[in-house]
Amino acid sequence: MAVKPSLSSPKIFTFALISVCLTLIFVTTIKFLEGTYEKHPKWILPIPVQKPSWYQVLETKIDVTRMKIGLVNVYSVEKEIKGLPEKAEVINVKFGRVNGSVRWTNLFPEWINEERPQKCPEIPMPRFEDYKDVNVVVARVPCRGSTDVFRLQVNLVVANLVVRNGWGNGRSYKEMHVVFIGSCEPMLEIFRCEDMLWHERHDAWVYKPDLRKLRQKVAVPVGTCQLAHPFDEPSQELQGRASNKTLRQPREAYVTIIHSSEAYVCGAIALAQSIKQFTSTKDLILLIDETISQKSLSGLRAAGWKTKKIKRIRSPHAEKNAYNEWNYSKLRIWQLVEYDKLIFIDSDFILLRNLDKFFTYPQLSAVGNSRHVFNSGLMLVEPSECTFKTLMQKTKTTGSYNGGDQGFLNEVFSWWHRWPAALNFLKDYLVVPDDKREVPKNVYTVHFLGMKPWKCYRDYDCNWDSLENQRFASDMAHTMWWKVYEKMPENLQHYCALDPQVETEIRMWRENAKNASFADGHWKVPVKDPRSFLT
Repeated sequence: MAVKPSLSSPKIFTFALISVCLTLIFVTTIKFLEGTYEKHPKWILPIPVQKPSWYQVLETKIDVTRMKIGLVNVYSVEKEIKGLPEKAEVINVKFGRVNGSVRWTNLFPEWINEERPQKCPEIPMPRFEDYKDVNVVVARVPCRGSTDVFRLQVNLVVANLVVRNGWGNGRSYKEMHVVFIGSCEPMLEIFRCEDMLWHERHDAWVYKPDLRKLRQKVAVPVGTCQLAHPFDEPSQELQGRASNKTLRQPREAYVTIIHSSEAYVCGAIALAQSIKQFTSTKDLILLIDETISQKSLSGLRAAGWKTKKIKRIRSPHAEKNAYNEWNYSKLRIWQLVEYDKLIFIDSDFILLRNLDKFFTYPQLSAVGNSRHVFNSGLMLVEPSECTFKTLMQKTKTTGSYNGGDQGFLNEVFSWWHRWPAALNFLKDYLVVPDDKREVPKNVYTVHFLGMKPWKCYRDYDCNWDSLENQRFASDMAHTMWWKVYEKMPENLQHYCALDPQVETEIRMWRENAKNASFADGHWKVPVKDPRSFLT
């Protein structure tokens, strides 16, 4: 029987040794070639490196032979810019990092002296004249949370660099592109999702900014350490004159929302009445859900509201049956894309002065609430379907300090713009101590915190009858609301009828105040309100 020959042990060893040697020689040769190419790139053929995907996108958009790239918080060792062709001119944009002692609360203080503006902390910017030929900015945004000052600085450096280079002499502008690399996206408050051309997972975002919009952003103060200011757009006028066409008037409206119950129907009617008394030129838009009856709809429309039905949105962080369980429905206002700008007003407001001039402010403008946050009861927003979708995505990952829309919106729009406090007078005399409980003469609106006027007797503010709500009590503000009621057409006043169940609660609080002999003595006031079932 024949035996199959096999390799002997010495031969196997020799074969293995030769294989290892060949491998070492190959690896050493590759390393040598790589090092030689870095020192003498023209001596040998380079090892091909894939161009960055974002660069490949830009190749289809602009003339790459004229591309000059400015790097912001990006370094040459980073993989996202490896593989750029030699024709791509790259320059590192230098700027001093913001002082580590500057905190978010320094940029967004709880209170400022509006009559004597103070200086905001310095946010260093580059010497823009050193980078005037840049037409593409590549930046890395730090991943440090929504209230990180360095994160804001990087976004503002990019925005200012783009506007300075793109706007030119103000009469014409050149296209600018921005690339954000890394795992953290740019600030939604500064770089609009409408301007995004391309996105690759969590690695890169390419934008072509609307320079008119971005110019407005860089023109406002760096934070709410100063009041925001209106923004004129002379470029539109120049373009209008040049083309000899009539400029399109911006589409603007006031908007409010009622959902989940009819408790605020009367409030919305009073709000519309207060807006109309100043002959506003803006539309009145009311978002409603399926809980609002046809009868209430008739009254709301008669008051002047254009109604739009929505599907309400549950607040993911609110407890079941809590007062703010469905407050995320407010996010629907961003879907009103037929308008350029909206001033949202909660239905427990009345206007004392015309607000139309405040449409000249950018998103998101509001009045401070406490700490560094804004009050979402009155705010200016710019509708956008992609912003709405972004907000809905963020509801899954972003928290809310109060479980409702205000806490969530402050997390998403942490960079906001301060309106004068007079635009949203928060009727809270614990925050603004005043023994007389008066409403200042210069205010534009009154925000009725606590028990609502239409859920009280006309005779006095029933917040006085509850220790918990006394901080919100003001007979002067209460009288102001009822003056608006008196101007309503009679056919609308019955929507503010006193509900028997509500009156039972009023009587209970009134009795408790009497038994406790509250010093204010409002429980002694004779009730003459014709809506009462006891009169």
